[in-house]
Amino acid sequence: MSKKILFLTPYPKDTAGSQRFRFEQYLNLLVEHGIYYESQSFIDEATWKVLYKEGYAIQKIWGILLGFIRRVGLLISAHRYDFVFVHREATPLGFPFIEWLIVKVWRKRLIYDFDDAIWMPNTSVENSLISKLKFPEKINKIIGWSYAVSAGNQYLMDHARLFNQRVHYNPTTIDTTYRHKPSVQNNDLVVIGWTGTHSTLKYLELLRQPLVQLALEYDFVFQVIADKEPETPMPNQRFIAWSKSTEIADLNLIDIGVMPLADDLWAKGKCGFKALQFMALEKPVLVSPVGVNAEIVTPDVHGYHCVSADDYYQKLKELISDRRLCKRLGEAGRQKVEAHYSVGSNANNFLELFK
Repeated sequence: MSKKILFLTPYPKDTAGSQRFRFEQYLNLLVEHGIYYESQSFIDEATWKVLYKEGYAIQKIWGILLGFIRRVGLLISAHRYDFVFVHREATPLGFPFIEWLIVKVWRKRLIYDFDDAIWMPNTSVENSLISKLKFPEKINKIIGWSYAVSAGNQYLMDHARLFNQRVHYNPTTIDTTYRHKPSVQNNDLVVIGWTGTHSTLKYLELLRQPLVQLALEYDFVFQVIADKEPETPMPNQRFIAWSKSTEIADLNLIDIGVMPLADDLWAKGKCGFKALQFMALEKPVLVSPVGVNAEIVTPDVHGYHCVSADDYYQKLKELISDRRLCKRLGEAGRQKVEAHYSVGSNANNFLELFK
C-alpha cells in the first residue's frame, strides 16, 4: 500500500523560500516513488500578500483565524495519513495543540522540519501586534513528540537532540537543473548582490561602509533583491522586488554574491541559503563565517570568509579587480553545490525521513 503524507506548512505553496528549498522541490520525487501527499498551508494567499506589510491588522487577524479553522478541520481526516510533516509549526500562536492531537490522539508519525533557531523569540516589527501571543517554547515540545526531526544544520541538530534522538540532517538544497548565464561583459559594471527578506535586511548594515569606500574607487552596482526596500538605501543601490517568476534571471544579473550576518545565536541557526543560491549560479561569494556558512564556503576555493567590515572591503576590492578569479571561485562553488547541496545529491536522504 502506498504511503500517504500530509504536509502542514505556514505559507502557501511556492511562496516561502524555506518551504520551497527544504521539501517542496522534492514533491515530484515522492510521486515518482509511489508516495501520495497532500498539503495545507496555515496562511492563505490573500493573507500572505499583506502578512509582512505594515498595517492591515484586521485582514491579518481574520486570516489567522481562518488558518486555525482550517487546521482544526483537517483533524477530521488526519487518520488517513501515515506521516504528518510539519514545517516550523502547525499554527503560529499559542500552545502546539495541533501537533499534540496528531501525535497523542491520532497516534500519527510526526516528521518535524525546521531551518532556523525558532525556539528563540524573533518577531518582525511588522508583526509586533502578535508578538506577545507567540510561544517559541513550543518548538522543544514538538521536537520531543516527533517520530523524527529534520534539521538544516549541525547547530539545529544539536539543539533537537536535547529532546529527541531521531534527528536527521536535511540540508537546504538547490535545484541545479538551471544553469548560470554569464552577466559580465567587457565594459559592464560589476554587480555586487544580496538577496533576502525584510527580516534579514538588517544584516546589510555591515556592508554600508565598505560599499561607501569602494564607491570612491570603482563604478559598480549593489543589487538588493528582497520583498522590501532598505529604509536607508545602500550605496549605488539597485532594488529589485523579489518575484518567483524572475528569481533566477535577477540573480544572474549579479557577479559577486554577499551574505553578511551578525555573530549571534539566531544567525547560527541559518542554513546558508543565500550563499548556496549564488554558488549554484557560479557566483563567488563573501560570507560572514557564522554557523553553517563556514562549512559551505571554503576560503580561496569558493569565495571568502569576512569577519569585519574591512574584510568585506578588501575582498570585494580584490574580486572587482580580478574577473578571472571570480570565474574560478564561481565554478568551484557550483561543483560543491552539485555534490553536496543539490536536490539530486540529497534525494535519497530526504526519502529516508519516511521509512
